[in-house]
Amino acid sequence: MASIIDIKLPRAFAAALRIPPNDPRRQQIRVLKKLLKKARFTEFGQHYRFDEALLSRYPAKKFQELVPVHDYNKIYHEWWKKTLDGVSDVAWPGKIKYYALSSGTSEAASKYIPVTKEMLRSNTINYIRQLLSLLSYHDANKRAITKGFLMIGGATDLKKGKAGWFAGDLSGILAKKRPFWFQSFYKPGGRIAAMADWTQKLNEIMEHAREWDIGYIVGVPAWCQMCMEMVIEHYQVNNIHEIWPNFSFFVHGGVAFEPYKKGFEKLLGKPIVYIENYLASEGFIGYKTREHAKGMKLILDNNIFFEFVPFDEKNFDHDGNIVANPDTRMIHEVEEGKEYALLMSTNAGSWRYILGDTIRFVDLERNEVVITGRIKHFLSLTGEHLSVDNMNRAIEHVSEEFNISIPEYTVVGFPYENFFAHRWYVATDDKVDVPLLKKRIDENLRMLNDDYATERDSALKEVFLEVLPEEKFLKFMDLKGKLGSQHKFPRVMKGTMLKDWNHFLQTGTI
Repeated sequence: MASIIDIKLPRAFAAALRIPPNDPRRQQIRVLKKLLKKARFTEFGQHYRFDEALLSRYPAKKFQELVPVHDYNKIYHEWWKKTLDGVSDVAWPGKIKYYALSSGTSEAASKYIPVTKEMLRSNTINYIRQLLSLLSYHDANKRAITKGFLMIGGATDLKKGKAGWFAGDLSGILAKKRPFWFQSFYKPGGRIAAMADWTQKLNEIMEHAREWDIGYIVGVPAWCQMCMEMVIEHYQVNNIHEIWPNFSFFVHGGVAFEPYKKGFEKLLGKPIVYIENYLASEGFIGYKTREHAKGMKLILDNNIFFEFVPFDEKNFDHDGNIVANPDTRMIHEVEEGKEYALLMSTNAGSWRYILGDTIRFVDLERNEVVITGRIKHFLSLTGEHLSVDNMNRAIEHVSEEFNISIPEYTVVGFPYENFFAHRWYVATDDKVDVPLLKKRIDENLRMLNDDYATERDSALKEVFLEVLPEEKFLKFMDLKGKLGSQHKFPRVMKGTMLKDWNHFLQTGTI
């Protein structure tokens, strides 16, 4: 009889089970050297002298001296754009076969983010680690892990480029490249997953829901909530557990869950475990590893080298643009409770790439973080320094207080009577006292943010609030061509997006 050490596991499983060293700094230096060594003969590696960094006594410091910070526009126009024409060995060895299309919330055109086979393997390893971490959850039905995995994501029917590459939602690419051993667990299956039309996809899932024994759902909260609502209504049941009694885990990411939680829990027949992960188009950054963790643990040993830029006026201008030579920190130099913007260097050819998110360390010993917002999505017309994190928490509080679901919202800042004001647009299909809701949001923000409280008594003269049906928000995203799992409704409206939003509210078109 073969012993357990004789059993051949899939490579990703074997890699996920390896116990990494505990020193975060050592892990990160090892990752950086591995990335530099792999990419040193690429055009990028030759141009920025990766060999010189590798030979240095302090490779991280030398790397930071040699390579400038890149935002998407810079790295795309100078490097990634060539790969769309089939050029190989540009910023990562070989040709790029897949691109994740991501517009974020402020760009009009789609961003093409390279997805390499090495990155896909890293993501698989991290998914397995996340799955294994559930075994330590005391309050969860662990048998659910052996049931069906419903993944509500982008279409796996990707569009093909002229140089032979494929592009689409990252969730669609990941589903299309799912490992063979995962096939028997995976729902909704290849045919439904390939559908690009979200209405058609959700209808198909609804029709087949009774056939599946779902224990684990993965997806963006808004679409998962909509899916469950459709299933409950179609089968005329009281809650989703009457259809899927083993549903025990919901894995979400991409947006803060707080605005959705109240509406989500109305659909359940019993408590479930919520697990946040931090999966961006550029890489799998972290996930919740403990049942009662305050945040997500950064993955420091799997092909992403992180740098942290203090999110302050020294490193960013008033529009959220990063300065040319920002003050950057490594993992052993960060402080708990402070806000940072993320720079990433990865095995998909991102180098000192600013992701656009802001994070805060909530447990430095465990390297656990929460996402607090976006570098360009905040309001500070008068010095109120209102972050998306503040807004999310205020919405969470009023959702609980009024027992209503607020799945979407956005905020606009504008001049008002020689001073300034904020206007909130809130989505809810529940009945609510609008003046009281406005009052309580304002009071919660005063409590959460001292700067906001100060400015509300001086230059920030007024707060307005308009309640809209959720369908209005979805319709706007549909008209913008941004309806899907990779696209998030902007929490702060500025620029062209604000102009289109105002026109849409007046005319119903953009």
